[in-house]
Amino acid sequence: MELYPLLRLVHILGAAVLFGSGAAIAFFMLMAWRSGERAAFALVARHVVLADWVFTASAVILQPVSGLALAHLAGWPLTAPWLLASVGLYLFIGACWLPVVWIQMRVKRRLAETDGPDIPADVHHLMRIWFALGWPAFAALTAIVWLMITKPVG
Repeated sequence: MELYPLLRLVHILGAAVLFGSGAAIAFFMLMAWRSGERAAFALVARHVVLADWVFTASAVILQPVSGLALAHLAGWPLTAPWLLASVGLYLFIGACWLPVVWIQMRVKRRLAETDGPDIPADVHHLMRIWFALGWPAFAALTAIVWLMITKPVG
């Protein structure tokens, strides 16, 4: 198999992992939080933190590496507007994702430290921030995939 199609496959699969793991992690974390059951939420938070490191972090590293390699092999200038927009959006997503990961780890730790059926008030506060950061990051990821597919000129 030639290198370009292989790299393209890796890049597309990486995007799918980012979308899929991001959506699944968000769904399960949100549903566990909304359940109001501290023990269930603690279990989900523990698994979500692991999944974010295993799947999302791996894809976060893979995407720019495969993307730069694809740009090089295809002869696209790194100053192409669609590539610059993609990089800017990717950095924006990272600025949202890093606090989200910190919040998930903090929520996991707080839920493990507490007893009783109730979710602590500070965890609810953290989760509202987590929720607010997720929407723009997901919209930006959607925009990057659109740029990847269409490669608009100008």
